[in-house]
Parts: sequence; structure tokens; C-alpha cells
Amino acid sequence: MWYHKPAIHEELLQSLPNLKVVASSGVGIDHLDLKLLSSYGVKVSNTPFIVSTDTADLGMALMLASSRRLVEGHEMAVSPDTEYFPADWLGAEVSGATLGIVGMGTIGYKVAERAKAFEMKILYHNRSQRDKEEESAVGAVYCKKIDDLLQQSDFVLLSVNLTPQTCKLIGKRELELMKPTATLINISRGKV
Repeated sequence: MWYHKPAIHEELLQSLPNLKVVASSGVGIDHLDLKLLSSYGVKVSNTPFIVSTDTADLGMALMLASSRRLVEGHEMAVSPDTEYFPADWLGAEVSGATLGIVGMGTIGYKVAERAKAFEMKILYHNRSQRDKEEESAVGAVYCKKIDDLLQQSDFVLLSVNLTPQTCKLIGKRELELMKPTATLINISRGKV
């Protein structure tokens, strides 16, 4: 499968009696009906780690673009109506800010490595704490409670797998815990 195509449904499975495997590009398999596939004896594979570096890069790009109002600045720059740039158009500083990473797996850790170059204070919340050597390599501090991370962070980056436990992980209550000036960046599935 590439970009969730072809759509897997019962009619397709019935037309492919010798189908053994559905190989989905990317990490996520939430677009697949695993029970249906299993009922036909079809195995499912994905490509974990193939886009970890790219996803971490994208997370940093989103943080930089949102904090520095990149899209808005570009629109002002190319508009024939722009006569001057407002004094506040540069947005918020990333360097030295506090980044809270929810989900410090492969991708979350790669984001932390990049954030270290921006001299960011790095907090993280994860199912389990990373070992001290990994934490000190990026200067990360473990937050046992997600609420602590949300309250202290200038940027909150979501980098968790979509599971029943992470579905709707961030909602109204969590957003209200965040600083009014904080930015939420989701590089997980939308349902998180």
C-alpha cells in the first residue's frame, strides 16, 4: 500500500483469494481493518523507523515555522500591499525555550537531539524513563506526569504511537494546562 491505496475492504479481499500480506508504507496501520485482514488469514507489515529522521526534521520545522510566524511572514513579504514589517513579526524565540516531548521513542529522541542544538530545555514524558546516559546526552529531564510537562513547556511536541491509551491524549483539559503562549505540535496521528 502507498498513501493508503488501495483501500482494503471485504470485496477486495474476496477478489484476491491468494493474498498473503498487506505491506503498508510508513509506520501507522490505523487505516487498516486488522480484524478483517486477519479473518482472511492476511498478515500486515509496516515500515517502522523508515521515516524517523524525516519526521523528527518535520517536527523541528513545524516548531520553527510556527514560532517565527514563517507562513505569515512569507505572505507579508510577497504581498504587493506590504509597505513595512511590524516590529513583532519575528514571533517567539525557540533558542532557550522549553520543549516538552510527549513520547520519547525513536522520533522523540531525534527531536531532542535537534532541540539540543537550539539550546532548548528539554522535558519529556514517556511510558518509561530513558536511561541516564541517553537523558544526559540531550539534556532531557523526565516528567513522570504529563501535566507537569504541559504546564512548564513553551512548545509541546507529540510523538507517540496511536494506541487506545493515546487516542485523544490531548483535549480541552490538557490544552488549558498549557501556557497561553505555548505551541502544540503534533507529529503523531491526528487522533492523538
